[in-house]
Amino acid sequence: MQGADGVELAPRDWIAGLDKGLAVLESFDEQHSRMTVSQVSVRCGLTRTAARRYLLTLLYKGYMGSDGKLFWLTPRVLRLGHCYLESARLPRIVQPFLQRVTAGTNEIAFLSVMDGDDVVYIARNGSTRAMNTGIVLGSRVQAQVTAAGLVMLSLRDPEHIERWLQTHPLKAYTSFSVQSMDALRTELTIIRQRGWAVIEQQLELGYRGVAVPLMDHRGDLVGALNVTMPMGHESADFAVQRVLPVLQETARALRNLL
Repeated sequence: MQGADGVELAPRDWIAGLDKGLAVLESFDEQHSRMTVSQVSVRCGLTRTAARRYLLTLLYKGYMGSDGKLFWLTPRVLRLGHCYLESARLPRIVQPFLQRVTAGTNEIAFLSVMDGDDVVYIARNGSTRAMNTGIVLGSRVQAQVTAAGLVMLSLRDPEHIERWLQTHPLKAYTSFSVQSMDALRTELTIIRQRGWAVIEQQLELGYRGVAVPLMDHRGDLVGALNVTMPMGHESADFAVQRVLPVLQETARALRNLL
Protein backbone atom coordinates (compact mmCIF):
# COMPACT_ATOMS: atom_id res chain seq x y z
CA MET A 1 0.00 0.00 0.00
CA GLN A 2 1.24 3.49 -0.84
CA GLY A 3 0.06 6.55 1.01
CA ALA A 4 0.88 10.26 1.20
CA ASP A 5 4.28 11.30 -0.16
CA GLY A 6 4.87 7.76 -1.42
CA VAL A 7 5.05 6.20 2.06
CA GLU A 8 4.74 2.41 1.89
CA LEU A 9 2.61 0.51 4.40
CA ALA A 10 2.16 -3.23 4.79
CA PRO A 11 -1.54 -4.20 4.80
CA ARG A 12 -1.13 -5.85 8.21
CA ASP A 13 -0.08 -2.49 9.70
CA TRP A 14 -3.03 -0.52 8.38
CA ILE A 15 -5.66 0.47 10.99
CA ALA A 16 -8.90 0.90 9.08
CA GLY A 17 -10.73 2.57 11.97
CA LEU A 18 -8.11 5.30 12.35
CA ASP A 19 -8.12 5.89 8.59
CA LYS A 20 -11.90 6.29 8.54
CA GLY A 21 -11.94 8.50 11.63
CA LEU A 22 -9.44 10.89 10.05
CA ALA A 23 -11.48 10.85 6.83
CA VAL A 24 -14.52 12.00 8.82
CA LEU A 25 -12.55 14.92 10.27
CA GLU A 26 -11.17 15.87 6.85
CA SER A 27 -14.62 15.75 5.23
CA PHE A 28 -15.49 19.09 6.86
CA ASP A 29 -14.43 22.19 4.92
CA GLU A 30 -15.63 25.64 3.94
CA GLN A 31 -18.46 24.28 1.78
CA HIS A 32 -19.34 21.54 4.27
CA SER A 33 -18.94 23.18 7.67
CA ARG A 34 -22.06 21.59 9.17
CA MET A 35 -23.31 18.19 8.05
CA THR A 36 -25.81 15.52 8.96
CA VAL A 37 -24.85 11.90 9.52
CA SER A 38 -26.11 11.05 6.03
CA GLN A 39 -24.02 13.76 4.40
CA VAL A 40 -20.87 12.59 6.19
CA SER A 41 -21.56 8.99 5.21
CA VAL A 42 -21.79 9.97 1.53
CA ARG A 43 -18.64 12.13 1.59
CA CYS A 44 -16.61 9.43 3.37
CA GLY A 45 -18.04 6.36 1.65
CA LEU A 46 -19.31 4.94 4.94
CA THR A 47 -22.59 3.38 5.93
CA ARG A 48 -24.87 5.70 7.84
CA THR A 49 -24.44 3.55 10.96
CA ALA A 50 -20.64 3.69 10.75
CA ALA A 51 -20.63 7.45 10.10
CA ARG A 52 -22.87 8.00 13.13
CA ARG A 53 -20.55 5.98 15.38
CA TYR A 54 -17.47 7.92 14.24
CA LEU A 55 -19.23 11.25 14.70
CA LEU A 56 -20.49 10.35 18.16
CA THR A 57 -17.01 9.18 19.20
CA LEU A 58 -15.50 12.45 17.98
CA LEU A 59 -18.29 14.32 19.79
CA TYR A 60 -17.43 12.44 22.98
CA LYS A 61 -13.74 13.34 22.57
CA GLY A 62 -14.59 17.01 22.04
CA TYR A 63 -13.59 17.27 18.39
CA MET A 64 -17.20 17.69 17.24
CA GLY A 65 -20.13 19.84 18.22
CA SER A 66 -23.75 18.90 17.51
CA ASP A 67 -27.31 20.12 17.93
CA GLY A 68 -28.67 16.60 17.62
CA LYS A 69 -28.96 16.75 13.84
CA LEU A 70 -25.98 18.63 12.44
CA PHE A 71 -22.33 18.07 13.33
CA TRP A 72 -19.42 20.53 13.11
CA LEU A 73 -15.76 20.73 14.09
CA THR A 74 -14.78 22.37 17.38
CA PRO A 75 -11.62 24.38 18.17
CA ARG A 76 -10.19 21.24 19.80
CA VAL A 77 -9.23 20.09 16.29
CA LEU A 78 -6.63 22.87 16.29
CA ARG A 79 -4.73 20.93 18.94
CA LEU A 80 -3.63 18.50 16.23
CA GLY A 81 -2.01 21.25 14.18
CA HIS A 82 -0.58 22.89 17.27
CA CYS A 83 1.12 19.62 18.21
CA TYR A 84 2.89 19.67 14.85
CA LEU A 85 4.05 23.26 15.23
CA GLU A 86 5.42 22.54 18.71
CA SER A 87 7.08 19.22 17.91
CA ALA A 88 8.36 19.62 14.34
CA ARG A 89 12.08 20.23 13.97
CA LEU A 90 11.95 22.35 10.81
CA PRO A 91 10.01 25.39 12.14
CA ARG A 92 12.21 25.54 15.25
CA ILE A 93 15.42 25.58 13.22
CA VAL A 94 14.19 28.10 10.67
CA GLN A 95 12.53 30.60 13.04
CA PRO A 96 15.74 32.52 13.97
CA PHE A 97 16.61 32.75 10.28
CA LEU A 98 13.19 34.20 9.48
CA GLN A 99 14.00 36.94 11.97
CA ARG A 100 17.16 37.61 9.97
CA VAL A 101 15.12 37.85 6.76
CA THR A 102 12.70 40.31 8.36
CA ALA A 103 15.57 42.42 9.68
CA GLY A 104 17.22 42.48 6.26
CA THR A 105 14.09 43.25 4.23
CA ASN A 106 11.63 44.92 6.65
CA GLU A 107 9.00 42.51 5.31
CA ILE A 108 6.99 39.58 6.68
CA ALA A 109 8.94 36.33 6.23
CA PHE A 110 7.39 32.87 6.00
CA LEU A 111 8.45 29.25 5.90
CA SER A 112 6.03 27.04 4.01
CA VAL A 113 5.78 23.43 2.89
CA MET A 114 3.65 21.57 0.36
CA ASP A 115 0.88 19.32 1.63
CA GLY A 116 -0.77 17.68 -1.34
CA ASP A 117 -1.73 20.49 -3.72
CA ASP A 118 -1.66 23.21 -1.09
CA VAL A 119 0.96 25.44 0.50
CA VAL A 120 0.88 25.36 4.31
CA TYR A 121 2.57 28.13 6.31
CA ILE A 122 4.40 26.65 9.31
CA ALA A 123 6.54 29.56 10.55
CA ARG A 124 6.51 33.35 10.21
CA ASN A 125 8.20 36.49 11.44
CA GLY A 126 7.37 40.15 11.06
CA SER A 127 4.77 42.72 12.01
CA THR A 128 1.14 41.85 11.41
CA ARG A 129 -0.50 43.51 8.43
CA ALA A 130 -4.19 43.35 7.60
CA MET A 131 -4.57 40.89 4.74
CA ASN A 132 -7.97 39.68 3.59
CA THR A 133 -6.58 36.18 3.03
CA GLY A 134 -5.67 35.88 6.70
CA ILE A 135 -2.31 34.15 6.30
CA VAL A 136 -1.45 32.80 9.73
CA LEU A 137 0.36 29.69 10.94
CA GLY A 138 -1.39 26.66 9.53
CA SER A 139 -3.05 28.56 6.66
CA ARG A 140 -3.52 26.54 3.48
CA VAL A 141 -3.53 28.14 0.04
CA GLN A 142 -3.53 26.71 -3.47
CA ALA A 143 0.06 26.49 -4.68
CA GLN A 144 -0.25 28.35 -7.97
CA VAL A 145 -1.26 31.69 -6.39
CA THR A 146 1.75 31.93 -4.06
CA ALA A 147 5.43 32.48 -4.84
CA ALA A 148 6.36 29.72 -2.38
CA GLY A 149 3.94 27.28 -3.99
CA LEU A 150 5.18 28.00 -7.48
CA VAL A 151 8.83 27.57 -6.55
CA MET A 152 8.17 24.26 -4.81
CA LEU A 153 5.89 22.99 -7.56
CA SER A 154 8.44 23.91 -10.25
CA LEU A 155 11.02 21.56 -8.70
CA ARG A 156 8.85 18.46 -8.91
CA ASP A 157 9.37 15.88 -11.63
CA PRO A 158 8.10 17.06 -15.04
CA GLU A 159 5.69 14.12 -15.16
CA HIS A 160 4.26 15.09 -11.78
CA ILE A 161 3.89 18.71 -12.87
CA GLU A 162 2.03 17.68 -16.02
CA ARG A 163 -0.35 15.45 -14.05
CA TRP A 164 -0.91 18.30 -11.61
CA LEU A 165 -1.67 20.73 -14.43
CA GLN A 166 -4.13 18.34 -16.04
CA THR A 167 -6.07 17.52 -12.89
CA HIS A 168 -5.88 20.64 -10.71
CA PRO A 169 -8.64 23.26 -11.00
CA LEU A 170 -7.31 26.81 -10.89
CA LYS A 171 -9.25 28.93 -8.41
CA ALA A 172 -9.42 32.66 -9.03
CA TYR A 173 -8.72 34.62 -5.84
CA THR A 174 -8.39 37.94 -7.71
CA SER A 175 -8.79 39.14 -11.28
CA PHE A 176 -5.01 38.62 -11.63
CA SER A 177 -5.02 34.96 -10.55
CA VAL A 178 -3.58 32.70 -13.23
CA GLN A 179 -6.32 30.91 -15.15
CA SER A 180 -4.41 29.54 -18.14
CA MET A 181 -2.72 26.14 -17.85
CA ASP A 182 -0.35 27.06 -20.69
CA ALA A 183 0.70 30.27 -18.96
CA LEU A 184 1.22 28.41 -15.69
CA ARG A 185 3.26 25.71 -17.43
CA THR A 186 5.51 28.36 -18.97
CA GLU A 187 5.92 30.18 -15.65
CA LEU A 188 6.90 26.98 -13.85
CA THR A 189 9.59 26.30 -16.47
CA ILE A 190 11.02 29.81 -16.01
CA ILE A 191 11.01 29.49 -12.21
CA ARG A 192 12.72 26.09 -12.35
CA GLN A 193 15.50 27.52 -14.53
CA ARG A 194 16.20 30.65 -12.49
CA GLY A 195 15.57 29.18 -9.02
CA TRP A 196 13.16 31.74 -7.54
CA ALA A 197 9.63 33.07 -8.00
CA VAL A 198 7.85 36.40 -7.82
CA ILE A 199 4.09 36.96 -8.07
CA GLU A 200 1.86 40.00 -7.88
CA GLN A 201 -1.80 40.18 -6.82
CA GLN A 202 -2.45 36.49 -7.43
CA LEU A 203 -3.77 35.87 -3.92
CA GLU A 204 -4.65 39.38 -2.75
CA LEU A 205 -4.83 42.72 -4.51
CA GLY A 206 -1.94 45.06 -3.81
CA TYR A 207 0.45 42.41 -2.50
CA ARG A 208 3.60 40.84 -3.93
CA GLY A 209 5.50 37.69 -2.95
CA VAL A 210 9.08 36.55 -3.57
CA ALA A 211 10.25 33.02 -2.74
CA VAL A 212 13.24 30.69 -2.95
CA PRO A 213 13.40 26.94 -2.36
CA LEU A 214 14.77 25.59 0.91
CA MET A 215 16.97 22.52 0.48
CA ASP A 216 18.55 20.20 3.05
CA HIS A 217 22.21 19.11 3.06
CA ARG A 218 21.36 16.25 0.64
CA GLY A 219 19.87 18.66 -1.88
CA ASP A 220 16.29 17.54 -1.22
CA LEU A 221 13.51 20.11 -1.19
CA VAL A 222 12.06 20.63 2.30
CA GLY A 223 10.09 23.87 1.86
CA ALA A 224 10.31 27.46 0.71
CA LEU A 225 11.30 30.80 2.20
CA ASN A 226 9.30 33.80 1.08
CA VAL A 227 8.48 37.38 1.91
CA THR A 228 5.13 39.08 1.40
CA MET A 229 4.92 42.82 0.90
CA PRO A 230 2.51 45.55 -0.20
CA MET A 231 3.34 46.65 -3.74
CA GLY A 232 3.18 50.38 -3.04
CA HIS A 233 5.28 52.40 -5.48
CA GLU A 234 8.09 49.84 -5.73
CA SER A 235 8.53 47.98 -9.02
CA ALA A 236 8.76 44.20 -9.11
CA ASP A 237 12.36 44.37 -10.38
CA PHE A 238 13.46 46.64 -7.55
CA ALA A 239 11.66 44.51 -4.96
CA VAL A 240 13.40 41.38 -6.22
CA GLN A 241 16.80 43.11 -6.16
CA ARG A 242 16.13 44.19 -2.58
CA VAL A 243 14.86 40.96 -1.00
CA LEU A 244 16.09 38.07 -3.19
CA PRO A 245 19.74 38.18 -2.02
CA VAL A 246 18.61 38.02 1.60
CA LEU A 247 16.37 35.02 0.91
CA GLN A 248 19.06 33.21 -1.08
CA GLU A 249 21.74 33.81 1.55
CA THR A 250 19.41 32.57 4.28
CA ALA A 251 18.54 29.44 2.31
CA ARG A 252 22.25 28.70 1.82
CA ALA A 253 22.95 29.18 5.53
CA LEU A 254 20.14 26.81 6.47
CA ARG A 255 21.15 24.10 4.03
CA ASN A 256 23.98 22.85 6.23
CA LEU A 257 21.70 22.68 9.27
CA LEU A 258 18.93 20.62 7.68
